[in-house]
Amino acid sequence: MAYDDDTTLGGTGARTRAVHGGTRRSQWGEVSEAIFLTQGFVYDSAEAAEARFQECGPDEFIYARYGNPTVRMFEDRIAQLEGAEDAFATASGMAAVNGALTSILKAGDRVVSARALFGSCIYILESILGRYGVEVVFVDGTDLDAWREAVTPETTAVFLETISNPALEVVDLPAVSAIAREAGALTIVDNVFATPVYSRAVEQGADLVIYSTTKHIDGQGRALGGVILGSREMIRGQIEPYMKHTGGSMSPFTAWLMLKGLETLDLRVRAQAENARAMAQAISGDPRLARVIHPALPDHPQAETAQTLTGGECTLLAIDLAGGQEAAFRFLNALKVMVISNNLGDAKSIVTHPATTTHQRLSDEQKETLGITPGLIRISAGIEDTADLIADLRAALDAV
Repeated sequence: MAYDDDTTLGGTGARTRAVHGGTRRSQWGEVSEAIFLTQGFVYDSAEAAEARFQECGPDEFIYARYGNPTVRMFEDRIAQLEGAEDAFATASGMAAVNGALTSILKAGDRVVSARALFGSCIYILESILGRYGVEVVFVDGTDLDAWREAVTPETTAVFLETISNPALEVVDLPAVSAIAREAGALTIVDNVFATPVYSRAVEQGADLVIYSTTKHIDGQGRALGGVILGSREMIRGQIEPYMKHTGGSMSPFTAWLMLKGLETLDLRVRAQAENARAMAQAISGDPRLARVIHPALPDHPQAETAQTLTGGECTLLAIDLAGGQEAAFRFLNALKVMVISNNLGDAKSIVTHPATTTHQRLSDEQKETLGITPGLIRISAGIEDTADLIADLRAALDAV
């Protein structure tokens, strides 16, 4: 089948790339991307099959675990949007995190990681990599001196969340990546809170960028997915062989959903970020709150770094109820517009109590170190009317 490969959109704007990048049209010239729901592909001859297994061309495929036309469209499009050379789409965000780390690490290697991470990321670093002989050192991600001390010439990679989950610490990615580069280490970044809209991770020194596409890229609570982005040499030379043989590839139907999500990503994320900022400003200083956390607020400890990283924009905020878990639960149960769930980046505003859900497996000492108090609530702003969200916040605070 011949394809109209619309992958060369250099110089066009981000919204244009998000709508048109990587498009492959069949001979029927469909407007909406085709879903190729097939696990295998037919060859014209035994000789053609042999040649395909020896070397695949850009629009040649062997098996869906190795690649698929719909999945490839998504990979090309997100790579263009992120400013990376290539991408590999995965079955989930955690498949992307696990694949990025385990495909490049071996026994005896050393990883230096920011301490403030999603609970499943901590599990991979502590329990899985440690089990196979990888040394993992955790540091305060906001302390550049701690990075300088920990990142030795023996370090293989550094790992961090640009904006941490759930307390919204902001790591100085350009500075950390420079420290890693000087030591000969790779920089691997979980960039989900920065989003592809506000991210400049490749430009700021990241070697591999990871997204849970379940979040903002899908943006509508439909499917799990992930993606790893980087140089073509790393993606096709190290990431792809590991992922295709261990079975962490994205399904064609999920890739199609993610392509549809990319079309409205910029519009949704900007509306979400506007709502998050407005909510944070509206309740900042409320006496029932021990703190309000948003990178754009002047009292955020890394407000200046956040400006460099994402322009201070973020679709999330966090609040810490002075009354602890009891007050937090009263607040959550009083909400009428926002919903309680553990996802984020959705068109719907979502609230989460990390201490009893996403980070519940951590010890009390770990929670305290990460700023996860009994009263902490993570709020992922949706695209609802700003006034309705602020009114919902205030009414729930009154219930506390």
